[in-house]
Amino acid sequence: MNEKDFELILKTGESFFVEFKESIDKSLAKEIVAFSNSQGGRIFIGITDNGEIKGIKITNKVKSQIFDAVRNCDPPIEIKLSTYENSVLVVEVSEGDKKPYLCSQGFFVRNGSNSQKLSRDEILSFAYTEGKLTFDEQVNEDFVYPDDFDEQKFYSYLKESNLTNINDAKSLLINLGIAKKVKNKILLNNAGVLFFAKNPAKFFMTSKVVCAEYQTNDKVNILDRKIYDDGILENIKQAINFVKRRIKIEFEIKTARRKEIPQYPEEAYREVIVNAIMHRDYFDKSSDIIVEVYRNKIVAFNPGGLVKWLKPEEFGTISKTRNPIIASLLSRTIFVEKLGTGINRIKNAMKLSNLLAPEFKFYEHSFYANLFDKTMLKNIRIESQETVEKTTQKIQNLSRKELLTLLGDKVGSKLVDKVGSKLVENQLKIVLFILEDEKITKNRISKILNISNTAVDKNVLKLKNLSIIKRVGPDKGGHWEVIK
Repeated sequence: MNEKDFELILKTGESFFVEFKESIDKSLAKEIVAFSNSQGGRIFIGITDNGEIKGIKITNKVKSQIFDAVRNCDPPIEIKLSTYENSVLVVEVSEGDKKPYLCSQGFFVRNGSNSQKLSRDEILSFAYTEGKLTFDEQVNEDFVYPDDFDEQKFYSYLKESNLTNINDAKSLLINLGIAKKVKNKILLNNAGVLFFAKNPAKFFMTSKVVCAEYQTNDKVNILDRKIYDDGILENIKQAINFVKRRIKIEFEIKTARRKEIPQYPEEAYREVIVNAIMHRDYFDKSSDIIVEVYRNKIVAFNPGGLVKWLKPEEFGTISKTRNPIIASLLSRTIFVEKLGTGINRIKNAMKLSNLLAPEFKFYEHSFYANLFDKTMLKNIRIESQETVEKTTQKIQNLSRKELLTLLGDKVGSKLVDKVGSKLVENQLKIVLFILEDEKITKNRISKILNISNTAVDKNVLKLKNLSIIKRVGPDKGGHWEVIK
């Protein structure tokens, strides 16, 4: 490895194919296994995570220690060792042909710039699918470098990734894991083509992002429709701008400077779009990625359900990616802050804007993400209030026996047996009202029961004294609780 190549690796940092380690420790075998179970890679020992060269003392004992670690893997893994400036030890790991590989800490695969441990079910699935390449890592034989390569897109990506002052494009493409050199010929994989082809549609039917705007919340009257097919990075930017230009902006004027309040937080719809592009199933030619802006909601669709090994109950809690190289490339840009956190960022952004939680729907071959504006929240509150109104009126018309039965169904028979005989009908109704609406007011109870506020206070006091209900928080902003 010459100085130029080494400097390039330091600048690009850790990735799907590169790992930095300051020293040899127990995790070395884990990293070797992860590379062998994935597509291979190199471990640079003597370099910190942030790319600072610390160096190590390279001796035969150190080399023997590394070879012992790989011999203890199951099955044993073959590696190559080399040095740089007699201070950095480079462990080169090839993709294994006897996957899955195991070390004393378990089974691992490479996920972005990290090594991820597999669960039992994931190991079984991994063993079953051994030998199958992901879409983005497959070499594209039809792509001709440099004829089909768009340098402008490439340098735009470098700028987005803060990889500047790099002149050797070929070496960088190889280090980023999107190209390989075969007999002095540069071959790009599908990830590289999706990012940097002059005309992606020449190679794929699945490279497009379709954006549409509708007049109402139904897919009837279309106001605008755009198709973007200019590489992954530009598709993301164009789709975000499409949404941004079509959502409503409210203005709040409380000080000298007005405050702009968008219909949806940009972080939420940005993450929805990035996730759709990053995780789509590019093998599936049945549909495009679709981003739709309705009057009161945004819907993003991508072909491909949950990725393999990910259980529905694990969704949003751990990171699994269908396209590891695409994810690794995007993780270097501002569009992916940290792999595996996108779903939670969407949820948090919507929550901070006082909007409904996002809705995610996944099926065997499709994935939907839905964002709703405050109008939808208001409608849900109205529907919820209407339901409460109907229920309270129904409770008002029940007999004492029916009230006791209903209360027993909701809180259990023990409470009813203990205090039911001590309560008059109005007190039973108040408990049931609170179970339906914890924020119900005394005025509201007074109107439903057609009694005075003073009478409500007396009934509430008795329920408190019997330890049946309690008030949580202040009169304004607090709520009632039934002590079960």
